[in-house]
Amino acid sequence: MIQMEKSDLPKRARQTRIIKKYPNRRLYDTETSSYFTLAQVRQLVLDREAFVVQDNKSGKDLTRAVLLQILLEEEAGGEPIFSEKALAEIIRFYGCTMQGFVGAYLEKNIHAMVELQARLARQSGELTPELWTHMARMQSLMLQSMMAGHVEQSRTAFAQLQDQMTRHAEQMFNAFGMLGSR
Repeated sequence: MIQMEKSDLPKRARQTRIIKKYPNRRLYDTETSSYFTLAQVRQLVLDREAFVVQDNKSGKDLTRAVLLQILLEEEAGGEPIFSEKALAEIIRFYGCTMQGFVGAYLEKNIHAMVELQARLARQSGELTPELWTHMARMQSLMLQSMMAGHVEQSRTAFAQLQDQMTRHAEQMFNAFGMLGSR
């Protein structure tokens, strides 16, 4: 289910919207009693509406699958967010011991970007059109610089975590006589 923070909820409290997915791959919005397109589900995401996509027969939660389908369509058209190299690296983390860590890491970083964007939007309300144009030009460079610093810090933290895990594993195996001395 797509979760919304209290500040994201509309003034009137809404229940989670239920979208049913039928075997013929059609989506049905139970709130409006009408068929739905992926574009309309995408709009729910943009509007920050709470919703869940369920298999009509089994009731299984299909929300992630539908969101991945929307993401695939977005990546295929227009300017993609992920490079081929980034996608390949993400795929390599599946089945790896770091898989859970990578998911949490990406989620926290995306949340940080959303917060930064919201803060900039609040502050930009006070700008004149001329200053807004200048800020928009500078924003890209500023974000690139911030992200480069963040990536380097993350790389260092990853390396330290990996070294620490290796040392702990070696100590554990040595304690049980499973590794020879180095």
